[in-house]
Amino acid sequence: MTLTIWVDDWQIQCCGENFTPGDVVSWHLLEVDPEDYADLVGSERAAEIDFCEEHHGREGEHAPTRLRVLTISEVHCRYEVPPGSTSNVRHPVPGTTELVQVREADGWAANRPHVDFTGYLVTAERTELSRAPESTDTSG
Repeated sequence: MTLTIWVDDWQIQCCGENFTPGDVVSWHLLEVDPEDYADLVGSERAAEIDFCEEHHGREGEHAPTRLRVLTISEVHCRYEVPPGSTSNVRHPVPGTTELVQVREADGWAANRPHVDFTGYLVTAERTELSRAPESTDTSG
């Protein structure tokens, strides 16, 4: 079963480890409300997100999940202060998302015109711990 996981850029920048397709990672996954990601990636794509990866705060509540990374897409979008807002807090502008397939996630991305890097959409599959085969040599 393939999972889609949101990984915030700052999580990797702070204390995460780089990963590439094919890597086996051990992540703390939290269930998400897809609507929380609708402005970032659009409603249709947000509905595909199963979990987010969490390094800080609530990760102790769940055992880590071992996953094999299948694909990685950088997510870029434009941020603006909403018209008429009395705050200077910028929010994602719906419909401005750009997804860029990449071969490595390190928390940083090349600048793209008019959009900001915000995180990754990762597809992965659960994997079991691999064990070395037990020796059957009885020659002693």
